[in-house]
Amino acid sequence: MSILDTWEHYLTDYNEGLGLVYERFVLNDFLLALRARYGIGSVLEAPLFGMAGVSGINSVVLAQHGCRVTLVDDHLRRLQGVARIWQELRLPVHLVAVRDWSRLPFPDGTFDLTWEWAALWFVPDPEGLLRELVRVSRRVVFVAMPNRWQVGYWLRKWVLDRDFFRRVDESWTDMGRICRVLEAAGARIVSQGVLDIPPWPDTVMPAREVLRRLGIRWARLERRFSGDAWQWSTMAYYLGHQPDLYARVMRYAWLEKAPLPWWVKILWGHHRYVVGMV
Repeated sequence: MSILDTWEHYLTDYNEGLGLVYERFVLNDFLLALRARYGIGSVLEAPLFGMAGVSGINSVVLAQHGCRVTLVDDHLRRLQGVARIWQELRLPVHLVAVRDWSRLPFPDGTFDLTWEWAALWFVPDPEGLLRELVRVSRRVVFVAMPNRWQVGYWLRKWVLDRDFFRRVDESWTDMGRICRVLEAAGARIVSQGVLDIPPWPDTVMPAREVLRRLGIRWARLERRFSGDAWQWSTMAYYLGHQPDLYARVMRYAWLEKAPLPWWVKILWGHHRYVVGMV
């Protein structure tokens, strides 16, 4: 199943898998770097979904560092679940329900940072949402989408999850198109690159499910990627239950940190991003 089908499950089951925890930690580091560089104090994440796994926790690290966080969604039940998660984390958050992504209910220049992660192809009006992210930002806009040039993307598209690509607008993985919309709305592009570059390909599904869909039936491998020994949870780290999790997961970040141009890493990077200034 894809993110379109599994969000409710992850509101109570925080075991996301190694790939997702890695993705969150890399994103956390990037968001904290933006905060430090641009003096971010107020944040809008719209939509709050996009990444698989637990919905609504992408901006947690910013709240932990004192930012005022606002999250937007168009699904009331998911918003209720996200509210409970943030209560569990004992962090303040402002949750807002919307019906029209091209009309966010905020005045111009409300937030220091507006951003989205991998959600444009899920919303009815991606161009309208991008314009709104520029309008309500007074400083920085950050947009990231799955990288259509990486190996796992094509494996997922043509072998593992063909149905998913019939339900989303794949044209919004085109970073050039995203940049044109942002620039037309008044943003100045200041950087582009790739994020989330672990040693494994991006299939957006558990390793055991990948093996099943590829027709691989090897009991030893299946046991390796399941059971109590294969528990990976960003929430456990946030709640203080696994304080060493970041160190364990970031051992895999050697390619992420390699001093190579981003366009060299593009065949393996899971996401592309752009940062704009308003």
